[in-house]
Amino acid sequence: MYLTQQTDYALRVLIYAAVNDDGLVNIADIAKAYDISRSHLMKVVTALVKGGFLASVRGKGGGLKLGRPAEAIKIGAVVRLMEPMPLVECFSEGNRCVITAHCRLANILYGSVSAFLHHLDGFTLADLINAPLHKMLHQPAIEIVQAA
Repeated sequence: MYLTQQTDYALRVLIYAAVNDDGLVNIADIAKAYDISRSHLMKVVTALVKGGFLASVRGKGGGLKLGRPAEAIKIGAVVRLMEPMPLVECFSEGNRCVITAHCRLANILYGSVSAFLHHLDGFTLADLINAPLHKMLHQPAIEIVQAA
């Protein structure tokens, strides 16, 4: 099984947002923290916002935050959102495999994908956060002082 770079980045973005849950985060800071391209992150963040895993706050001082508590974000759900799971042709639309009607491989592979995702569903984003990660990725929130 192989997860795409987009899924890897999606999980990293969510980890960063969870570690910095005391404020908003932005794509530039995430890209800098992981030394990855901002343009790659844009597509990932868009998918995470559409999927409800991140919330986007617009306007001056805007940014990103978790769309739900870290304890409610199942890793399997993130992988399902980001990964096209057709391991073989018969799993995808437009299947033209001539042996599909009699093939036993599809059921075996489907069972393995189901077991894989079921295992990931046993973990949440909160399970991924530990003290060393927090120390490494946490950016203190900047307070905006209003002029009196």
